[in-house]
Amino acid sequence: MASTPSPMQAEWRHGPSMRTARSHFASAICQGKIYIFGGGGEGFKSLNSVEIYDPVKGIWTEGREMPTTRSGVVAVTLNNRIYVMGGGFKQPDGSFRFLTTVEIYDPAKNNWEKGPDLLMRHDAPSATVLKGHIYLVGGHHPEAKGGPLTDPAFSFAEQFFPRTGRWTEIPPMPTPRFSLAVLPWEGHIIALGGGAFTGSAFTNYDLVEAYNPAKKNWSEQPHLTLPWPAAGPGACVLNGRLHLFGGNNGEAIQRRAACYDPMDRKWIEIPPMPEARVVMAALPIHDAIYIIGGRDASGKVPVNSMFVLKTG
Repeated sequence: MASTPSPMQAEWRHGPSMRTARSHFASAICQGKIYIFGGGGEGFKSLNSVEIYDPVKGIWTEGREMPTTRSGVVAVTLNNRIYVMGGGFKQPDGSFRFLTTVEIYDPAKNNWEKGPDLLMRHDAPSATVLKGHIYLVGGHHPEAKGGPLTDPAFSFAEQFFPRTGRWTEIPPMPTPRFSLAVLPWEGHIIALGGGAFTGSAFTNYDLVEAYNPAKKNWSEQPHLTLPWPAAGPGACVLNGRLHLFGGNNGEAIQRRAACYDPMDRKWIEIPPMPEARVVMAALPIHDAIYIIGGRDASGKVPVNSMFVLKTG
C-alpha cells in the first residue's frame, strides 16, 4: 500500500490564469473539472460569468452565464449538479442587497434551473456537503448595509434535504462569522476562521467550531484551532488532512499554508503560497490543490492567477 505523501514534500507551481480577475466567487468540482461562478471583479463589480478548468487539458473555457449577477456567493456539488447559493450585489446607492437565491447548474447540459430559495439571506457564507445533504452557515448579517469591516456577522445555519427539496433551519453557529471555510470532517461539519465586526472592532478568527448532525449541536474544537487567525482563507481536505491557506490575520493578508494531520493532532506549516491571497478558491483534485483567484496582498485588487500545490 502506498504511503500518504508527506506535506513537506509539497511543491508549488503556477497554472493557467482564469480569463477574468475575481474574488468572492463560488467554486466547485464536478467530475474532475473546476467550476467558477460570479464574484467581484475590478471595482468590485459583481459578475455572472462562469469559467471551467480542465486539469487534464490544462485549459479554461466558458460556461453559460449565471441567471443572477452576484458576488459573495458559494457553491457545492450534489448528484453531479452544482448548487450556487446566496451572495448579493452593490446597489446604486452604495449599499448591498443580499439574496436567498439558489440556482442549479448542470455541467452535462450547460444549463441552469431555479432551485429552492434559502430560508435567510446569506452573503459571504460557506457551504459543504455531508452524507447527501447541503449545509450552509454564516455570512454577513442580512440587515447589514455598509461594508465588511463595519458589518456584523450572521450565525444562521440551514440544511438542504434533496429528497424533499426543502431547506430546514438547524442550530446556529455559536460564533457569528462571514468569509469562513466550512468542510466535512470526521462525520461533522467544521467551521474554520472567518471574520466579523464585533461592536467596536473587526475580529479575525482562529476559531474552529463543529456541528454534529446526529446530535444537532455545535461544539468548539480547541485541538483544531488554526495556526493563525484567518478571515477569507482557502481550506480543503486532501489525503485525509485538513489544509489551510492565506486569509487575513488582522494585520496582513497571508502567504502561509498549513495542514492538520489527525494522527498527530497538530497543524504543520508547509511551503507558503507564491503570493499572499484572500477570498480565493482552494480545491483538491487527485493529489493537487488548486488556489484560484481572490485578492492580492493589498486586499484591494482581484486576481486571475492560479497556484497548484502538488503533494504526490
